[in-house]
Amino acid sequence: MASQEGSMLKFAPFQSAVDEGFWHRLSSLKLNKLGIDDSPLPITGFYAPCSHSQVSNHLTLLAESLPSESGGESSAAQGNRNRCSVPDLSINSLLIGGDQIWEDIHSGKAVEDSSVLSRFLLISFADLKKWTFHYWFAFPALVLDPPATLVDLRPASQWFSLEEAESVSAACNAWRNSSSTVDVPFFLIDIDPNSRATIRHLKDWETCRGDNHKLLFGFYDPCHLPNNPGWPLRNFLALISSRWDLTSVQFLCYRENRGFADMGSSLVGEAVIAVPQGWKDHHCVPNAVGWELNRGKKVPRCISLAKSMDPTRLAISAADLNLKLMRWRALPSLNLDVLSNLKCLLLGAGTLGCQVARMLMAWGVRKITLLDNGKVAMSNPLRQSLYTLDDCLNGGELKATAAVRSLKRIFPAVEAEGIVMAIPMPGHPVPSQEEPGVLDDCRRLHDLVDSHDVVFLLTDTRESRWLPSLLCANLNKITLTAALGFDSFLVMRHGAGPFSSNQDLKDEAANALSADLGHLDLGVGRDERQRLGCYFCNDVVAPVDSTANRTLDQQCTVTRPGLAPIASALAVELLVGILHHPHGIYAEGEVTSSSNSGSSEMPLGILPHQIRGSLSQFSQMTLVGHSSNSCTACCRTVVSEYRKRGMEFILQAINHPTYLEDLTGLTELMKSASAFELDWDADVDIDEDDCVEI
Repeated sequence: MASQEGSMLKFAPFQSAVDEGFWHRLSSLKLNKLGIDDSPLPITGFYAPCSHSQVSNHLTLLAESLPSESGGESSAAQGNRNRCSVPDLSINSLLIGGDQIWEDIHSGKAVEDSSVLSRFLLISFADLKKWTFHYWFAFPALVLDPPATLVDLRPASQWFSLEEAESVSAACNAWRNSSSTVDVPFFLIDIDPNSRATIRHLKDWETCRGDNHKLLFGFYDPCHLPNNPGWPLRNFLALISSRWDLTSVQFLCYRENRGFADMGSSLVGEAVIAVPQGWKDHHCVPNAVGWELNRGKKVPRCISLAKSMDPTRLAISAADLNLKLMRWRALPSLNLDVLSNLKCLLLGAGTLGCQVARMLMAWGVRKITLLDNGKVAMSNPLRQSLYTLDDCLNGGELKATAAVRSLKRIFPAVEAEGIVMAIPMPGHPVPSQEEPGVLDDCRRLHDLVDSHDVVFLLTDTRESRWLPSLLCANLNKITLTAALGFDSFLVMRHGAGPFSSNQDLKDEAANALSADLGHLDLGVGRDERQRLGCYFCNDVVAPVDSTANRTLDQQCTVTRPGLAPIASALAVELLVGILHHPHGIYAEGEVTSSSNSGSSEMPLGILPHQIRGSLSQFSQMTLVGHSSNSCTACCRTVVSEYRKRGMEFILQAINHPTYLEDLTGLTELMKSASAFELDWDADVDIDEDDCVEI
């Protein structure tokens, strides 16, 4: 909407934002280098054009805004399109600050390096006993007297023709994408009669005049307001008026959307300037304004870093940095609350368990429980990343205990717990005198699965995965399996349990990722044939003792060293994909060749059911396998029997190897197959003359 003709031009004040890292580095400089020296320090601030329709950008101070402790200028990187560097005044008076900008205008420095027009001042006092900082920003702006009069102000898309708008957008994008000009905040926009726009430096002003060209003065505008330009325009108008004697100025308040020029939010205005008397004499310094207000008052701000100075809090801030940067552009939908509140149970603290635990922490998971009953052996530290030689001494420390201690050394804020316990397994009969202890372990494992949101099956043997698979199917938990061969691996997610509650797939609650993990546990009505399978769904025999009568190389997990990190990383990435899929645990399995999977709409790509890889071929494939009605771990028959008989059922499955096969019908299936073979041998008489050699 165009502003009213003849109104006084008003500017939106600059706002500051100081990163905690700035105060930490300032503290270090004060303690280790400056001492009692209170001389001004040269620092660099950063701001960028406004990129949001509701929020203005701030002038920001970061750790690299300060000079390094080894001496020299600040370590701020140049050529970053997300931040334009601005030097500070290194003085303690607003009037002197205006004097410096005035001198830069008359000396021509402001034309050569326009960033000096946005010089700022920071006065601070550090109370390092209490880790409290008092500070006050000022953004000196020369006062035009009389004030500039606004003739017109409207969105750039309304001011330019369509061809001009497209050309100006392209020129501005090129200016912003060039490392040599990205942090030049003031510039000229030259539009020729053919509607072709060119961005030029301020020093090229003389060459842009005449020839029936439109000439606008552009600047990076941090303000989002639709009817007011940002604070940097004040000193820009002072430069234009004093340097080039212009009384009428057309200006562009350059703003962006998603990193590109946005003519809809950018503003084009025209202002009339009456050159104040005495401005020709550079010794006559105008007044300056610009102290930042604190809640509407001219008082300093205060920040306390007492809590954040704790190393653990600093570690949390640093650990979350990469994840928060993901949300800027690459993954805006990343839900850090879901990840930080997730409770993960890792069954097995060996090669896979160690890697999975570290990957989970890298993704922001803070609640991890590791279950293992083994001890750290001398052969473990090279492959199992949470252990060292000290953990192997004196017979070896318990893996669950050593792994938790290592996790807390790596990241003190992790809420890790170690559980020393063996998992009861089918095919490993239990003597009667040991049955109470085994049943206690079964109940304890049930409670652990019930109290966690995600379960990783990372044990060495097949049979040790059976009871957790059954419990997860019964409780409808997100379950992931990683298994290793010598040069191959399997990573898969288990399907939902057979008794998940019925609900329409299109229910909005199932389509929204929420910080409340209950959204991921909502039941979705599925036909049994469509439910994804578990680790045991393709078996035609019940799990049995896989370590008896095996040689040492068969009892140990002998794999190529690079296999476990690959499988572990994929397992954790698969979990993150489940958490960010609108259907969560009920999401259908996708493969890379799926034409209607809709993976392009998912922020993390496809969500496979199984990933099988081979190092010998350096290959990987995604597969889908649906649940089996005869599965010994997750079918309705088995889960129903467990719900009816509880621990008695589990004990029978452990002590009687054929019980699960009889219960699920696998025994009958195998008998039918055998009978079919016998019938083939008995009833079919094939003449050799009828055979055809192939």
